[in-house]
Amino acid sequence: MFNSLSDRLTSTFKNLRSRGRLSEADIDATVREIRRALLDADVAVSVVREFTAAVRERALSAEVSAALNPAQQVVKIVNDELVEILGGQTRPLTLAKVPPTVIMLAGLQGAGKTTLAGKLALALREQGHTPLLVAADLQRPNAVNQLSVVADRAGVPVFAPHPGNTSEADDPAADAVLVGDPVAVARDGVAAAKARQHDVVIVDTAGRLGIDEVLMRQAGDIRAAIQPDEVLFVIDAMIGQDAVNTAKAFADGVDFTGVVLSKLDGDARGGAALSVAKVTGRPIMFASTGEKLTDFEVFHPDRMASRILDMGDVLTLIEQAERAFDSDEAAKMAEKVASGQDFTLADFLVQMQQLKNMGSMKKMLGMLPGMGQMREAIDQFDEREVDRIEAVIRSMTPAERDNPKIINGSRRARIAKGSGTTTTAVNQLLERFDNAQKMMRQMSRGGGPGGMPAMPGMPGMGVGKKSRGKQAPVKKVKGKSGNPAKRAAQEREALQKALGGPADGPTSAPGSAFGGLGAAAKPDEAPDLSTLELPPGLEKFLGR
Repeated sequence: MFNSLSDRLTSTFKNLRSRGRLSEADIDATVREIRRALLDADVAVSVVREFTAAVRERALSAEVSAALNPAQQVVKIVNDELVEILGGQTRPLTLAKVPPTVIMLAGLQGAGKTTLAGKLALALREQGHTPLLVAADLQRPNAVNQLSVVADRAGVPVFAPHPGNTSEADDPAADAVLVGDPVAVARDGVAAAKARQHDVVIVDTAGRLGIDEVLMRQAGDIRAAIQPDEVLFVIDAMIGQDAVNTAKAFADGVDFTGVVLSKLDGDARGGAALSVAKVTGRPIMFASTGEKLTDFEVFHPDRMASRILDMGDVLTLIEQAERAFDSDEAAKMAEKVASGQDFTLADFLVQMQQLKNMGSMKKMLGMLPGMGQMREAIDQFDEREVDRIEAVIRSMTPAERDNPKIINGSRRARIAKGSGTTTTAVNQLLERFDNAQKMMRQMSRGGGPGGMPAMPGMPGMGVGKKSRGKQAPVKKVKGKSGNPAKRAAQEREALQKALGGPADGPTSAPGSAFGGLGAAAKPDEAPDLSTLELPPGLEKFLGR
């Protein structure tokens, strides 16, 4: 959503890095570009004025003029001010001292309240809570049915005593539209949660296509009846400047305590996200980033500012990895690498499945610092490539996964046919896996990734290919005959010289001070070599 704004700000800061000292004209030009970028992103005019004034004031102060790198200092100032207009600090849910904690959802129709109720319930259930959903939206057709489906997918119960507004297509026998009392449903839902010992109640209320007195009166009556601990205003992050007026109306009519941004994965300019917290004074607490129930995250102002400035969001990436990856599997893999065992395709398949559990690959790549410069390549990435790789590996036998070297031409054709791919795709996967396997072997020997040779003298560390040429050369024997008999005579002669005597002269016993074979040996007797300790492989040259 913030791609356009991020590109504009990154381009502005890039022009500053080539200057060793910033003048007042440079700062004014930078602030002017920032103002244009924010206005193009549909940020409220009042927020833009306050933001740019604060940036200009701090940029002209001593903290920039005395900095070693003024350009980086300006980026830091912009980052700090972005964090400020986004809410400053992360604000968690306020849980009731005496359960249940009552959470009321409010907002316009189409903002995504019903889906968000399921996402919030799933997130709370994974944290150990026992949430209950209450279907108090009796106005929108099939809203109760939708909430029931979402609750079933999230694995949480739903309180829905009234079917709500149903259409004739869903119920042909219905003569008239049935509309119940949403205030009574909400009140009974909280009472049922207390009786069933649920510690969290999420009440889904009705919305309208526009702001009217009936909507605000109904929302106010529900709030007065259930006395919620949190009132979350769900706002569509794609509606632009109108988000400010809508947020002000709900703040005056319902007095919400926090904001939830939905559809943050859209391609709109995202001005609502940068405006609503500053205008209403209420913090942004959660963000919905996709259609799946797991596409839901806590809103961190500092991390969002870091994303906008193309500095990545590594902390969120780490948190997603911790939730998705199995700690036992990770421990097994680490032990396998440390013990020197080969990394197999079966291990690779497990890693791919855990990577899929983290969510969209494009989103994960976008959280890395500096990936804004590769946005076009990321957008062209096919998410189905992971599924194709999984299909290829699953088409292999267990023996082929453990030992890919046995995969010949006929096996490759069978694997390609079984996975619905081509032989070329199978070859490419095997080639990439071979490179990954080599890297894992290098790491298990103690060397770093990328073929870095291990340090000599350490246990289990071999010598890399590049370092083999630096070893001391082996000294070769010159004049060695190709005739086996003559070669044996030459080696026998060399052996006699090494023992301390001439080849045809008397030799002395081993152990004497001068290397002889002893005084008891006679000149015309052959030496007794039976007690001589020889290097391995030389015994055959001493016999006839």
